[in-house]
Amino acid sequence: MKALVLEEKGKLSLRDFDIPGDPGPRDVRIKTHTVGICGSDVHYYTHGKIGHFVVDAPMVLGHEASGTVLEVGADVTHLKPGDRVCMEPGIPDPTSRAAKLGIYNVDPAVSFWATPPVHGCLTPEVIHPAAFTYKLPDAVSFAEGAMVEPFAIGMQAALRARIQPGDIAVVVGAGPIGMMVALAALAGGCARVIVGDLAQPKLDIISRYDGIEVVNIRQTPLAEAVASATDGWGCDVVFECSGAAPAILGMHTLARPGGAIVLVGMPVDPVPVDIVGLQAKELRVETVFRYANVYDRAIALMGSGKVDLTPLISATIPFADSIAAFDRAVEARDTDVKLQIAMPE
Repeated sequence: MKALVLEEKGKLSLRDFDIPGDPGPRDVRIKTHTVGICGSDVHYYTHGKIGHFVVDAPMVLGHEASGTVLEVGADVTHLKPGDRVCMEPGIPDPTSRAAKLGIYNVDPAVSFWATPPVHGCLTPEVIHPAAFTYKLPDAVSFAEGAMVEPFAIGMQAALRARIQPGDIAVVVGAGPIGMMVALAALAGGCARVIVGDLAQPKLDIISRYDGIEVVNIRQTPLAEAVASATDGWGCDVVFECSGAAPAILGMHTLARPGGAIVLVGMPVDPVPVDIVGLQAKELRVETVFRYANVYDRAIALMGSGKVDLTPLISATIPFADSIAAFDRAVEARDTDVKLQIAMPE
């Protein structure tokens, strides 16, 4: 089967690639339908590594996917051939201490698609544990199903924030994940969410949602906009989604006394933090790494119609043109939020 293979840093190819394996009794075989391009995929393409995860052998990319079940293992009862599904890409060891604590996302032994040396899903078929394969409601398309993975990060951030009904939140950064966080915060009970970014086209996209207010920080400092919107008090929750050092250094200025900061963006290098600024307001700081136990919640919200992610899909590109799709993702156009690849029928 042909796959999109990262041969080495800066080199992609579409070629036959055999990923060995047969479905076990608790696995399903899935025909992939739609696969989203994530920032981590792009980073592996352009840099060849993320932290200590280094691409030192050809690797199939992709981890945001939906598809159709082709075959189920003997012990699988909740899925059947023909079911439309999406797949949670991180597979933990169910016997690990992290999994037993319910925090399998930080399990050191987790096997995550398109994280070296684990192959991803930009290939016509995949084998996946049934326990991490979720049936899509009729109202959720394949394209939306491939958006569940990034939305799950937003859900994880909202849960870590411990949102109270009526909270006011601010999201720093209107990239794909910042937008997901903003929508999850609204779904989680926030009355208003302020989103700040440099790119006006992205702000224009997210501002179409009710409950979202946007600030172009080229024109207005975000702290000034937050102070104006909250009568100088500050936001209940600050979601830092940019990973930018200046934003992290100043994040305490956006929060109310006793509020919360949730670190979602991942800086490339260590960055300074104003500890005293955090202490002076007794701010609670939370961190997010992927997600755990939220896929079903994310799908339920999407199936109910309360969260519509379709406006965030900027383009769907045929698998035959997937190298060009990645090159477009590298451009990071201000008008692009999520690019997706449609697999062959």
